[in-house]
Amino acid sequence: MKRIFLAVPVVALTAALAACGSSSGPARDASLPLVYVSSQRTPAYIANCLQDRLSRVRASSVGGATELAVGSDSNNSYFVTLTPSNSGSVIKVMHPANAPDDPPEPEMRFDIARCAT
Repeated sequence: MKRIFLAVPVVALTAALAACGSSSGPARDASLPLVYVSSQRTPAYIANCLQDRLSRVRASSVGGATELAVGSDSNNSYFVTLTPSNSGSVIKVMHPANAPDDPPEPEMRFDIARCAT
């Protein structure tokens, strides 16, 4: 499935991510990424873009990757890992099972899609 996702054109990816939301569907497995896509943008560009679009974002570096924690300091809603790749970045977004939806999942997906393109 990862190969299919990575082969999707960025324009189609933007529409797919913006339209997707799991809140009305069956329960999602929190151990699987909410979003896992590649982008031609650099990790620094994506991190700056997300920090401009979302409130309460804290960035840190782990090895060669950039990690963003989104949400309150005491209860993060999302964890975004931006890993450099030969063609830009790999974006992985995790949403812990008991985490609040702040921002709501559709908004988070939309912001990821906007910053990845």
